[in-house]
Amino acid sequence: MRVIAGTARRLNLITPRGMDTRPTTDRIKETLFNILAPDLYGCRFLDLFSGSGGIGIEALSRGADAAVFVDNSREAVRCIRENLEHTHLQEKARVLQQNCVEAVAVLSRTEAPFDFIFMDPPYNEGLEIPVLAALKNSGLIAADGTLILEAELKAEFPQLEELGYRIIREKSYKTNKHLFLKAAEEAGGTFSE
Repeated sequence: MRVIAGTARRLNLITPRGMDTRPTTDRIKETLFNILAPDLYGCRFLDLFSGSGGIGIEALSRGADAAVFVDNSREAVRCIRENLEHTHLQEKARVLQQNCVEAVAVLSRTEAPFDFIFMDPPYNEGLEIPVLAALKNSGLIAADGTLILEAELKAEFPQLEELGYRIIREKSYKTNKHLFLKAAEEAGGTFSE
């Protein structure tokens, strides 16, 4: 796995040992960042269920001002820190070893809103819904912010509307997909004031 573009272009990244993480492939990462590119420069980026940190590091490499990485695995956090050091991006980053729901509560007291929030939870464990619920009223999502949820291709999320989100775009790949979420109009159209 490597950084695709930007200041850390072509630098290899390490991944946590074992089968607990699924790094996003270079091809999927490139497609994702081609979609995000127009709004990425100068943004604030939150990478939840970070794994190796590859997504947040790609955002920093491509011009994001700051990124926060959250993962509850000690091994993942070790990899994120090592990858940030290797790419010389550690000064723009904050890393938390914490459950993502708990991290949202902590970050809501200490961080400005994020323009992009990316989450890639383990598939089929239902972890995304409590995190989306926690994010809803946290003030962590900028007024025009976008949440990106990586999920298994066949996964359905009927709860999104009642949580106050609407899908503005869906990008499908062979085995997974990205859902791009915004605040539902019924929820006021924005996430933070």
